[in-house]
Amino acid sequence: MAPMDRIDDHILRILSRDGRISNITLAAEVGLSPSACLRRVQELERSGIIKGYRAVLDAARLGHGFTAYVGVGLSNHNSTALDAFERAMRLAPEVRELHNTTGTIEYLMRVECPDLAAYQRFHREVLGAQPMVSAITTYVIMGSPKDERA
Repeated sequence: MAPMDRIDDHILRILSRDGRISNITLAAEVGLSPSACLRRVQELERSGIIKGYRAVLDAARLGHGFTAYVGVGLSNHNSTALDAFERAMRLAPEVRELHNTTGTIEYLMRVECPDLAAYQRFHREVLGAQPMVSAITTYVIMGSPKDERA
């Protein structure tokens, strides 16, 4: 792909806010003809800069009113332990994001549950059941004044 310019940056900013914007509206906002705008969007998709489009869901309306970020430390750092932990967390529907990190913990996760009692069950029966887990630190989300995932 050719180097990105300010128009590509503008297209990406708009699409990250509203992935359902019509091509005609997008073209008008960035100052291109609809055909030129569509070609740029298609090139951004083809090159992998735009990885996909998704619906942003309201967790509370879906009955997932409890959100926490959870830091997880492992006692074993070999590939087998890391792979096993990642596999278990991919299977846990409560885990909405899983990130391998550097520093004092190995993983940071975003967990969504209906309520505190459901999180306690997840903590005890899913996270606590993993033999390689040595530390769990939970940060309960009280509000999100800025969240650019939405």
